[in-house]
Amino acid sequence: MNSGFRGAADAGGDAMEGAFIELDRVEKVFDVLKRTGFLRRERRQVRAVDSISFTVARGEMVGYIGPNGAGKSTTIKMLTGILTPSGGRLRVAGIDPSRERTRLAQRIGVVFGQRTTLWWDLPLIDSYRLMHRMYRIPDARYRENLDRCVELLELGSLLDVPVRQLSLGQRMRGDIAAALLHDPEVLYLDEPTIGLDVISKARVREFLRDLNAERGTTVLLTTHDLQDIEQLCSRVMVIDHGRLMYDGPLAGLHEVGDSERTLVVDLERELPPIEAPPARVVKVEGPRQWLAFPASRSAAPLVARIAAEYPLVDLSVREPDIEAVIAKMLHSLEDAAPQLRSERTVS
Repeated sequence: MNSGFRGAADAGGDAMEGAFIELDRVEKVFDVLKRTGFLRRERRQVRAVDSISFTVARGEMVGYIGPNGAGKSTTIKMLTGILTPSGGRLRVAGIDPSRERTRLAQRIGVVFGQRTTLWWDLPLIDSYRLMHRMYRIPDARYRENLDRCVELLELGSLLDVPVRQLSLGQRMRGDIAAALLHDPEVLYLDEPTIGLDVISKARVREFLRDLNAERGTTVLLTTHDLQDIEQLCSRVMVIDHGRLMYDGPLAGLHEVGDSERTLVVDLERELPPIEAPPARVVKVEGPRQWLAFPASRSAAPLVARIAAEYPLVDLSVREPDIEAVIAKMLHSLEDAAPQLRSERTVS
């Protein structure tokens, strides 16, 4: 597929070798006032990000996940220059985001989940035209990028629709296109497939894979949908209570957290619990049975065995909820090394 996007090698000289994104003991502390009485308040410090260090190479697609309130959005806001770190060192493409935010804006694209970068009352195409001028995108490059995004994200019928009339899934596709019009070298995505149907999710994932493969775009993805991570990212980082708890392949995360997938089996008639180790039956309702099995294992042998030995009508595989995966992983880490966890709030 010829995407028409400019190659990353054409984009500039700095940070071409080694780490493209660098965080060295970065932290972010917020001062908050907590009511302690009718007229009394106590000032406390909330440590949203607690001495995080990691690097991301140019062209990597990395999942950055964790429970709500773990510090993901705070990290992304520091990477974009919206927030200034309280301590540590942070660089994106060799640039300090908080000191050179305008310069960095030309090299990054951001999709902040529920918060749109589009103009609410304007037709979608007018938002794109405004961005064309704001980023001073050459006319030919703008048309080429816009045409490709419109084609792959199926935005043609939506260009003249005011943004406020778009569904969440339609707006998300519109936001992804907007983030790519100026050829960013790094793309920060927050829940990029939220509100999309199955077909649209597959289309967006394919689009992001092609973008990364052909243009070398660096992608940092936050999501609660494990399929986004599995299909797009070779590496995942888990943050909790402001600390980086895991950095490695997704399979390793499942192993550390001892997470499980669920096989939902519909039989022709009600039968005793299915026996198919290492899977175990966790629930039975009439002819339907739920079996849990290690997420690190393939479902294929289990499905083949059940299909051969039982009167099967239908089945489906449910991925483990990301919150449950992280909770199990953190519990496992606590048992092994309790000192890894710390209080988020300090006096």
